[in-house]
Amino acid sequence: MANSWGISTWLEEEVRQRDSACVYCGRPFTPANVSVRASASWEHIINDASLITRENIALCCRGCNASKGQKSVTEWLQSRYCNENGITERTVAPIIRAVIANGQ
Repeated sequence: MANSWGISTWLEEEVRQRDSACVYCGRPFTPANVSVRASASWEHIINDASLITRENIALCCRGCNASKGQKSVTEWLQSRYCNENGITERTVAPIIRAVIANGQ
């Protein structure tokens, strides 16, 4: 069975265990009623909704997800948002560094 984003139950569980904090800024997730910006949201690292794999699905905070939008990871890392929040290729989670290493 899949959730409303088409992510299978087993993959959702795997990603939730792997991504206990934002894969971009490292901020721990909070319940949405505490801080919407810091609550978890699903992210397609490579902006292709048909790529529902453990290498492309991640959890990030809503602040990072809104800022990244449809940009590639490498393009987004050059943004003012990343600069102001200290987000760099070295500070992102291993799953994001792997995507960058593959030229995405």
